[in-house]
Amino acid sequence: MSAGTIACFGEALIDFLADPPTPGEARTFRQYAGGAPANAAVAIARLGGRCEFIGMLGTDMFGDFLLESLREAGVGVRSVRRTAQARTALAFVSLDAQGERSFSFYRPPAADLLFRAGDFDDAGFTGIGCFHVCSNSLTEAEVAAATLSGMARARAAGALASIDLNLRPALWQDGAPSLPALWTALEAADLVKLAREELEFLKRDGLGDDDLVARLLQGARLVLVTDGAMPVRWYTRAGSGELPTFDVRAIDTTAAGDAFIGGLLSQLQRCGHLAGGFDALLAQAGELARCLRYAAACGALAVTRHGAFAALPRHEEALALLDQAP
Repeated sequence: MSAGTIACFGEALIDFLADPPTPGEARTFRQYAGGAPANAAVAIARLGGRCEFIGMLGTDMFGDFLLESLREAGVGVRSVRRTAQARTALAFVSLDAQGERSFSFYRPPAADLLFRAGDFDDAGFTGIGCFHVCSNSLTEAEVAAATLSGMARARAAGALASIDLNLRPALWQDGAPSLPALWTALEAADLVKLAREELEFLKRDGLGDDDLVARLLQGARLVLVTDGAMPVRWYTRAGSGELPTFDVRAIDTTAAGDAFIGGLLSQLQRCGHLAGGFDALLAQAGELARCLRYAAACGALAVTRHGAFAALPRHEEALALLDQAP
């Protein structure tokens, strides 16, 4: 990979988005490319960044569609693996009046769960700037081991390890995410992004907000908490703060978090803040705020459009929104 490349690891899947029901007619769905790490990779590429997707796709028509969609978006795919042992995962998505999502997953079995630590390309960790994951590759033991292996190898190579929890309880056995599995990955990351409801879930260990953030910061150097249209909160070992989001009309929140983290990682890459430049960024509250504001603009733009890959903004659009609401 090129120096400073961001590698996004995990699932790519098909989102079937429900059209509004029409009385007397069969319900219809539209096919979109998606999957949280794949969305983040496309977000980075759309914003002008260098990004590689790493994962396992089925040798089916949906795997073909995802691979081509990643290529068309400018994402590197040389580390994508294919398998005939399972199909590409599917997710059926319905939206309420505010654009909030409800998911029905067809996974497991799924091709992305068959990625193993031995499937990584050794050359893929040379010169890497960041290795980004989410919790959907922690739901089964062997793919979780591959996820943790990738994070450890990236950090050993001098790169950042990043996690957007993106918690989907329905993907876990009996709908019950494993707190020990989640904490193992969280404690292996330099950058942690949580939605507010995910922060609440982690508090099942009996921790309050302050104690929970303090525990996260024992391993991580930056913790971010998003909460829809509410301000973004940030925490480092030296301080904390919050930033407002943007006032937009949300029609589909499917890729909002992925657009946010993709926007942030692309800014860190663009401005030399990955890997060795990360601590210098954290020492500059103004520069950190600027990067987070850009990420919030990307998230805001994504909710104004339908789909996942299809909703992700370009760099010029993010700049335009920032200019409108400095």
